[in-house]
Amino acid sequence: MSIKSIAAKIFAKKIHKKTLKWASKPVETQQKVFEALIHLAKNTQFGKDHKFDEIKSFQDFAKQVPIRDYEELKPYVDKVVKGEADVLWKGKPLYFAKTSGTTSGAKYIPLTKESMPFHIQAARNAILSYIHETGNAHFVDGKMIFLQGSPILEEKNGIKLGRLSGIVAHFVPSYLQKNRMPSWETNCIEDWETKVDAIVEETINENMSVISGIPSWVQMYFEKLQEKANKPVGELFKNFNLFIYGGVNFEPYRAKFENLIGRKVDSIELFPASEGFFAYQDSQKEKGMLLLLNSGIFYEFIKSEEFFTDNPKRYTIGEVELHVNYVLIISTNAGLWAYNIGDTIQFTSLQPYRVIVSGRIKHYISAFGEHVIGKEVEHALKEAMENTNIRVNEFTVAPQIAPETGLPYHEWFIEFDPEASGEPNNLEEFALTIDAAMRKQNVYYDDLIVGKVLRTLVITKVSKNGFQEYMKSIGKLGGQNKLPRLSNDRKIADQLL
Repeated sequence: MSIKSIAAKIFAKKIHKKTLKWASKPVETQQKVFEALIHLAKNTQFGKDHKFDEIKSFQDFAKQVPIRDYEELKPYVDKVVKGEADVLWKGKPLYFAKTSGTTSGAKYIPLTKESMPFHIQAARNAILSYIHETGNAHFVDGKMIFLQGSPILEEKNGIKLGRLSGIVAHFVPSYLQKNRMPSWETNCIEDWETKVDAIVEETINENMSVISGIPSWVQMYFEKLQEKANKPVGELFKNFNLFIYGGVNFEPYRAKFENLIGRKVDSIELFPASEGFFAYQDSQKEKGMLLLLNSGIFYEFIKSEEFFTDNPKRYTIGEVELHVNYVLIISTNAGLWAYNIGDTIQFTSLQPYRVIVSGRIKHYISAFGEHVIGKEVEHALKEAMENTNIRVNEFTVAPQIAPETGLPYHEWFIEFDPEASGEPNNLEEFALTIDAAMRKQNVYYDDLIVGKVLRTLVITKVSKNGFQEYMKSIGKLGGQNKLPRLSNDRKIADQLL
């Protein structure tokens, strides 16, 4: 065993003890985080507007600070983006994580000197938890690859901005730099297909032991490796035994991965977002990810079925139940307050608190990390139909992850109105128009098209009354039942086909 792997085990044991300390006192830990957040932000514009100096309890906070999403918090964020200080958090943020928006285009999520370290520590501690539980530390001697966005950053009013993964690349600990791949130059390549080709060239003869990234991106990397080497990835990288992922559900990819690798490998699931690093898989034996209660984030939970009612009850960590679908609400040391990130979670354990991501509070597609929402597809179709005779009776959208040929794509199932002469003369041209409208709205989707992870959307025509027959077949024809505008799987799509 190398000195490096011995040191990793010692460090892992130390971090495990620290984790147990706060995890065993969840309510007390969250109360301390809550009090610190209120105290540090009471002199900000947001703190003054919401009378933070009068807040003595969570009940006071819930009365004075309503639940908001990005659109509702945007007036404050806009001031921060313009360069104003002490708006949502003391001073100015270190970075903006640029992410996909809804009605407002790109979103700018602040990252502060207080919040940034927790993004790095959480990823590190996920690996250390694995080492402590399994005793496996040999991989620290091999090469590690993190498939991520470009680390090249822009600047807006003196504050640097970029994709979260690109920002995090600037904080890789020095002890990992020697083992880390790809090279900085390759990491800066914008075109994804070109980047993956370069990564293949750099890594194909290396001793790769850890591979990390969004499953769809890693799948492309594996396919190119297999094509070039003409052997399974597991045979090419004999010491590759740990896959780290986050961002999307891995299950649709699992069988494909095992085929590409040629064997099973251990995996660690992460729950990171621009707004914060919320959880990581701390055990190979237990279901779910450890919710990080000591990371500068105060959590609230609203039951999904109550979320759209007037004044839904806001639960804190000591009040949650197992297997209930909750909307995750956060207040953070980056200045997000009672903020709805849109994710829903369920608790799989209360000792310690572990969660799984159960979906989004609204229908969405994020099979490749694109975060497409209903409003975007509705707006894109409306824009494409403007100044035309095209009429649509009904539509829904689903991802096609594994097409028989070519790149994956979004498949739009559309029932046109032929009686009103509402069909497009050229279906492919109409699809390109919708695609262009989608790309204008959603920067993640645009990145995936530009980077050749996805190809432009495909339209599949649905016969007259096809959607009605589908709704009837599942017993949901009429009444308040609605066809989902989009789904993150192909349950509806396969039945329509």
